[in-house]
Amino acid sequence: MSSESSRIWFITGCSSGFGRELAEQVLLTGDRLIATVRKADALDDLRSVYAETLRVVTLDVTDAAQVQEVVAAAAGEWGRLDVVVNNAGYGLLGAVEECSDAQIQRCLDTNLMGPLHVMRAVLPILRAQKSGHLINMSAAATLSNYAGFGIYGGAKAALESISEAVRAEVAPLGIKVTLVVPGPFRTDFISRSLVKADGKITDYEKTCGQFAGFLERINGKQPGDPTKAAAAIVKMIHDGKAPLRLPLGKYVTEKIRKRNANSERELTEWEAIAVATDY
Repeated sequence: MSSESSRIWFITGCSSGFGRELAEQVLLTGDRLIATVRKADALDDLRSVYAETLRVVTLDVTDAAQVQEVVAAAAGEWGRLDVVVNNAGYGLLGAVEECSDAQIQRCLDTNLMGPLHVMRAVLPILRAQKSGHLINMSAAATLSNYAGFGIYGGAKAALESISEAVRAEVAPLGIKVTLVVPGPFRTDFISRSLVKADGKITDYEKTCGQFAGFLERINGKQPGDPTKAAAAIVKMIHDGKAPLRLPLGKYVTEKIRKRNANSERELTEWEAIAVATDY
């Protein structure tokens, strides 16, 4: 693929997990990539192979001023940005009551405010281009949350709602927005990117404790293949598609169907009361 026809990607959180897999898949297609990491040497092996098509920059997405600087420099690297992926994030495990104020703030700063900083920094660039595709990484917890994922799932749910609004706002401007909703994939998310609450309340052992145990048991045995997931995202872009939500994995597709069925049942049960509240 020539440099003129290749797409230019900007992806946050490329050190490991989905970000790393997506970076590799993007580079394999011949597209160009500005990859952000927390540690400058995180992608040295890829840099040695893709010297012409990869740029690696350090970025803390919770620092709004740094985000503005990095995004501006990224747009100037090859003259435009075609695909922007908000991937950087981590999980917070624990009952809402068990999480400290500092933990809650950091989780919201990274998983919600971080993507917001990036979106607000790139939107002027995409508007000027009259093109571009924003991709925000969501989570299965947004479909129906779990005991122990209240703060993390809540941050992702807020990001979903904001993404829906942004999609409506920028649709006439040639900009696309997609939420990627992965199920359990065999990345290092559980072992490396999951922080446990500071507090410990025994009353939550039968709920949050069971969920924590479930995560430990499936670690390394998750059904999802992250390489295939990353390839699916790249294919979506190359095919020119832009669904509001791209579900990844059988687990998520089944969860969506179950949620829809439950919502329909509840609506049927309460519809008469609901419509009776109108004038």
